[in-house]
Amino acid sequence: MKLTDYLNNPTYGSTRDGFGVGLKDLGGQNVQVIVLCADLSESTRVNWFKEAFPDRYLEMGVAEENMIGIAAGLALAGKIPYAISYSTFVVNNALGPIRSSVCYTNTNVKIVGGHAGFSAGPDGATHQALEDIATMRVLPNMKVIVPCDQEESRKATIAISKEVGPYYLRVGKFQSLNITTKETPFEIGKATTLKDGSDLTIIACGSMVAECLTVAHKLEKDYSIEVINMHTIKPLDYESILKSVKKTGAVLTVEEHQKAGGLGSAVAEFLSQPALTRLKNSIPMKIIGVDDSFGESGTVKELLEKHKLTAIYITKEIDILMTR
Repeated sequence: MKLTDYLNNPTYGSTRDGFGVGLKDLGGQNVQVIVLCADLSESTRVNWFKEAFPDRYLEMGVAEENMIGIAAGLALAGKIPYAISYSTFVVNNALGPIRSSVCYTNTNVKIVGGHAGFSAGPDGATHQALEDIATMRVLPNMKVIVPCDQEESRKATIAISKEVGPYYLRVGKFQSLNITTKETPFEIGKATTLKDGSDLTIIACGSMVAECLTVAHKLEKDYSIEVINMHTIKPLDYESILKSVKKTGAVLTVEEHQKAGGLGSAVAEFLSQPALTRLKNSIPMKIIGVDDSFGESGTVKELLEKHKLTAIYITKEIDILMTR
């Protein structure tokens, strides 16, 4: 698999920038694409689309509920609307219209949540989306995508336009390690194994993919760790999970999100059902994420450290799992 030279020549980027580039590219490819934004065009990078296609950009103001309702109407008229705001605002403030006007009617609306996880940093708990994956993945018909880096975010932005139905794309402004290239495969609903291993499976999403991949390489002399980029939380790639855990016998999930309801929960729901997995023995598992708490003001690095989402804490959990 073609990846960047992230160990010897690391570069960094944000998934919001990848989204902005992908959206502008998409605007030139498909005239049916309409962008709606809740007064956050520059910080979500939709200003690049706005400048290129001003007649297909709608400024909605600080009114996420209204924005989702209008997006649903545009979709029913045959357009492909992308509705964008900060994750915490569009998911929490507009949940009613998302459920009733988008998911219940299976309407072709693409919802993009920016500044997800701790990437809002100093803005504090009110702006930090740590529950959005859980909220969106339980809605019938909604698909959930969490790209791991800038290039994958660009691909995901374009890919969801080619699928019919509701999608939630989660992006952030944190400058994380670039892992994937234009040649790296990306397919909705199909996880990518970035590193093969035989002792332990790590399944991660978003910015945590890079953190886990770095840890796996540092521990190569001690453990053979498989790292899976689960960019699609729903529909979850059961086949890739099962194939890996049958080989390794243990799994660690890592996400910049609450432990409850997110990627880890989705994986556990699957692995805990022998009727689905056909596994004879239970799989030792640990979920790493935010432990039932809100965020607070601070730098992204400070917040990740406090909530034990850094390499040193991931390594500790690996050591514990490997004593099984």
